[in-house]
Amino acid sequence: MALDKLDHPALQFSFIKVDDIPLFNQDMEDDLPAPVVRLKKDIEASDAIVFVTPEYNRSIPGVLKNIIDWGIRPYGKNSWAGQLMAIVGASPGVLGTAIAQSHLRSIISANGGIVFGKPEVYFSFKKDIMDDEFNITVEDTRKYLQGFLNTFAEEISTFKVDA
Repeated sequence: MALDKLDHPALQFSFIKVDDIPLFNQDMEDDLPAPVVRLKKDIEASDAIVFVTPEYNRSIPGVLKNIIDWGIRPYGKNSWAGQLMAIVGASPGVLGTAIAQSHLRSIISANGGIVFGKPEVYFSFKKDIMDDEFNITVEDTRKYLQGFLNTFAEEISTFKVDA
């Protein structure tokens, strides 16, 4: 949400609903639950995807892995394949999600997603970095994230033209 409050005329954000996605169960692949069908359609309708993730125990959150698993399955119907993606993350630690992002990059790349190596966004989350309405309150952080959005929009545009 904080990224959406920055200036991004070439980008239009939508937020994929994930709070009703069941735990992945291969036995459900023949009759996908409606929330999973919606998730897969939302992924496929996107021009590009920005993952915004914290780091939990030196990896991605289980909820994110669950969503990725549903998007990949059933076999032959991988919604992530060919999607342009970037990863953003913040954590209270000094590594700022670097390890989680590395795991996510490996998972997505191995399953056909196109994850931009640059721009990279890792930062340590501090209490006063944004307000309760998700406005970035630290000017250097705002500039840093604005630079990410500008570069990501440029990369998407370049990739789409070259494709």
